[in-house]
Amino acid sequence: MEGRKPYLVAIFIQLIYAGMYILSKAAFNGGMSSFVFVFYRLASATVFLVPLAVIFERKRAPSLSFVVFCKIFLLSLFGVTLSLNLYAIATVYTSATLAVASTNTLPVITFLLAVLLGVETVKLRSFAGNAKVLGIMLCMAGAVTLAFYKGPHLKPLINTQLLEHDISEEDLSISHTTKNWLKGCFIILFANITWALWLVLQDRILKDYPSKFLFTTLTCFLGSIQSFVVAICIERKLSQWQLHWDVRLLAVSYSGIVVTGFAYYLQSWCIEKKGPVFLVMLNPVGLMTTVFCSYFLLGELISLGSVLGAIFLLGGLYSVLWAKSKEQTVDKNSAIEDGDGKHCSRVEEAT
Repeated sequence: MEGRKPYLVAIFIQLIYAGMYILSKAAFNGGMSSFVFVFYRLASATVFLVPLAVIFERKRAPSLSFVVFCKIFLLSLFGVTLSLNLYAIATVYTSATLAVASTNTLPVITFLLAVLLGVETVKLRSFAGNAKVLGIMLCMAGAVTLAFYKGPHLKPLINTQLLEHDISEEDLSISHTTKNWLKGCFIILFANITWALWLVLQDRILKDYPSKFLFTTLTCFLGSIQSFVVAICIERKLSQWQLHWDVRLLAVSYSGIVVTGFAYYLQSWCIEKKGPVFLVMLNPVGLMTTVFCSYFLLGELISLGSVLGAIFLLGGLYSVLWAKSKEQTVDKNSAIEDGDGKHCSRVEEAT
């Protein structure tokens, strides 16, 4: 069970993120500003985490040097404030399905960054190494298919009150073919680059500051300040800052407390156990959940391209996971053989 725990946690993280994409898209469809949404999300996470950090970590908090603080500040700026705002803007331009589907380019970006920074290795002469590269290529093919190939659409079966206005099939088709769709794809690409950099560098910062809970709290706190500056400079309408008992408040609360407050901590734990590439390779789970919920709850169209792209992504997922498992088995066996060889040498010297 202990060996399966990282897999279960990673799948649970993806399910949490799927709920966030659905609720945030519903809030944006209702007219909520994406910049205000990001600020409220990080602020609510900070309010939720700070009391818990004071209660549970005040006696064992590691020392925070100025250099480490600057690293966390920059990591929050690019990996949280910038990436979340870019994701929110792209979700407004496109759909919840594409927003979560695009995160499946993260294995490609994270893997390349991890290789460049020495976190991951690729053994091209081994079968497992080739399988890992093939899996990355399949993920990229799936992401490209989702972005650029539509095909025939499946008509939504039902519409719910999550949307504050009715959207016809004609409106949905138009939104999927305008220049905003491609604009949203490119914005998501930049968001994924900053997000992947955050995942990779987070592994190194946690070695200097090992408290995952305080790291998450500090990241949300700094991110809320940064996102407030961004939001106040762009959004001046007072009505956009008002929250009522509707889907906006639900989206903010869920995204702030459950996603940013809880899932971020689980991410840090998962990265520490299995590394950043392992975490993003389970993104297709979130994709499947989001596609299903978008279809039945938001009335979004599901195209043939979405189905084909999902197949490519799942193929790439299992290819890379199999390759990583194979490499870990080989490394473990090599370590055992080296240990046995050293033991035999010591026995021969003793005799």
